[in-house]
Amino acid sequence: MSLDTLFQTLYDSQLATTIRENTSAFPWIESVHVLAITLVFGTICIVDLRLLGYASHRRSARTLIAELLPYTWVAFAFAVVTGALLFTSNAVAYAHNAQFQWKMIAIAAAGINMGIFHLTAHRRIVDWDDALPPPLTARIAGASSLLLWTLVIVFGRWIGFTLSIF
Repeated sequence: MSLDTLFQTLYDSQLATTIRENTSAFPWIESVHVLAITLVFGTICIVDLRLLGYASHRRSARTLIAELLPYTWVAFAFAVVTGALLFTSNAVAYAHNAQFQWKMIAIAAAGINMGIFHLTAHRRIVDWDDALPPPLTARIAGASSLLLWTLVIVFGRWIGFTLSIF
């Protein structure tokens, strides 16, 4: 089974048809998706700004990460589920849309960036937790994260203006 066949099967599914044909389903799902990505970006921004050296109400980086990460993951889960539903509604067109592809690449790169941060600077966080500025590796991770998540939002916004109907 090719990817295009899989995408067409998703498009032809009852779920996709329901989302496409119900006048309020797509806007509601999209609204939840936007709210979820807003919460993802907002919580990540708070941590990233701390990693860049901006103090946050006298909270250490470790405290901010511990407090905000659960909210980030829950919001990310909502964003993934709603994004998958939106994708299903027009899978073939989304899969061939350059902005959608770039958005997926930016999300993957943000995940890799987070993984690298947790394998490097975060492992030594007790050494620099209250230090301002944080070490260069933490600042690079924070700046990269801000850039990548901004790209996710920008490419996501462009999808609606560049999506062609198959």
